[in-house]
Amino acid sequence: MASKRQISVGGVQIGGGAPVVVQSMTTTKTHDVEATTAQVAALASAGCEIVRVAVPKTEDAEALSKIVRFSPVPIIADIHFNASLALKAIDQGVAAVRINPGNIGGSDKVAEVVRAAKAKGIPMRIGANSGSLPKHLEELAQADQAEALVEAALEEVRLLESLDFYDFKISVKSSHVPTMIRAYRMLSEKVEYPLHLGVTEAGTVFAGSIKSAVGIGTLLAEGIGDTIRVSLSSDPVEEPKTAYEILKALGLRERGPVMIACPSCGRDNVGVHTLAEEVELRLQEYPQHFEVAVLGCAVNGPGESGDADFGIAGGRDVGFIYAHGRVLKKVSSDILIDELFHEIDKWIAEGMNRPKRLKMAKPAALAMAEASLIPLE
Repeated sequence: MASKRQISVGGVQIGGGAPVVVQSMTTTKTHDVEATTAQVAALASAGCEIVRVAVPKTEDAEALSKIVRFSPVPIIADIHFNASLALKAIDQGVAAVRINPGNIGGSDKVAEVVRAAKAKGIPMRIGANSGSLPKHLEELAQADQAEALVEAALEEVRLLESLDFYDFKISVKSSHVPTMIRAYRMLSEKVEYPLHLGVTEAGTVFAGSIKSAVGIGTLLAEGIGDTIRVSLSSDPVEEPKTAYEILKALGLRERGPVMIACPSCGRDNVGVHTLAEEVELRLQEYPQHFEVAVLGCAVNGPGESGDADFGIAGGRDVGFIYAHGRVLKKVSSDILIDELFHEIDKWIAEGMNRPKRLKMAKPAALAMAEASLIPLE
């Protein structure tokens, strides 16, 4: 079920019906303030709304006040094994801390961190990871790892609740997608706290994005999850890019354009994959939300382009530019993409007005045949 509780991380609302929040984590040494703040800025530009930084050493914790001051988004301190680092991070002004109550030094140490978080009015993230389950749950994990993940998380929940602390979100991550999905489904039935979704150690941009889309996307489609991180072995800026594609595909968030492109087949006369790649690359420069269709023939071109704000359907020597369901112009293939973006830029400059779209009443092939009679520009 959807979370009913809501927390605020530096003013960013999570849970309780708020939009799904996108976050990532820096890969720099946190004590390198210049490198870390530069990466935080890049992540924010890519759409990250919260950024987590690793704090394994005292020098990292001591750098947090500057990073917090320079950051355009809330900073979360990621801390394991050392409660004193969590206390120092809180004192440095972070917006939240991520701790594992099971490895922070015992319930007394957890209580110290909770008191400090209460005093500063900041939330926490707790939760379990399939790679670091507590030893007393090893037998349960062998029988059902998803159940073990949930039990580990619930033990942490019970501890924080016993300390009269309820300002937290929970994760139960696994690198095995089916396990991750089952764990979050089980947990969502047992708690009302916000849930942070992720397939941990998902992999490279290619494989990791697919695993994340399947795992995170499945849960979001079921109404489970309040904030997400796509964990990729790459430049972290790739993470929010993939995250937003997942959210846009589900209609949950809008950020930047959406591109529709046919997969190509024997009817393709133009090399649609080449067209699509160039259009996709140029669309990355646009923060506005609109749809562009890139099609390679007359079968789906008119219909799909009619549903998009703009579209192109290619031919051997000429192509067609569509705008809001109508054929706009016919141009030679060598300037097709330039003309498409000329029309997009003009539309944006004029206020992005979307006229009422007309349903395609004629068969696609007939519509394309009629469009071919338009004079070449």
